[in-house]
Amino acid sequence: MNAVIEQMLSRRSVRSYRPEPVPKELMDQVILAGTYAASGKGHQSSIIVAVTNQPLRNRLSELNRQIGGWEEGFDPFYGAPVVLLVLAEKGWPTHVYDGSLVMGNLMLAAHSLGLGSCWIHRAREIFELEEGKRILKDLGVEGEYEGIGCCILGYADSELPPAPPRKENFVYYAT
Repeated sequence: MNAVIEQMLSRRSVRSYRPEPVPKELMDQVILAGTYAASGKGHQSSIIVAVTNQPLRNRLSELNRQIGGWEEGFDPFYGAPVVLLVLAEKGWPTHVYDGSLVMGNLMLAAHSLGLGSCWIHRAREIFELEEGKRILKDLGVEGEYEGIGCCILGYADSELPPAPPRKENFVYYAT
């Protein structure tokens, strides 16, 4: 089987991470793959904000926790040391699709490099908050962006589980 397809079939969401940092060279390769995601009319409406600063990572985790309604102390980023924020231009008609493709590329690239990843939701809600807007402004991000997803990244703390069986009637052929 093709190596790319093998990676697609073996990737899993990781929800437990070792604390060790991700080497910048690996993180940069993952990010580069994200920048090559397909986008509507080739517009590239998405941006990626790489968060390795632990106080900022923890602040984003806490906002996500509050929005999700979890108990104090829960980390919705599961201990991952890196958070890749994917945002996309609000005014572009395909911005959600564009950002979703970036997220997919990030997760597949991470897996191909031996890193774990998981798509964490509530990025839209985080960056609708005044605090979220302030974070972006402080980082020098200008413009109107919608949060698409938080791609957490790090080394998995355990073996990846097997894939669940594919559901019946997943595919229909019109021949």
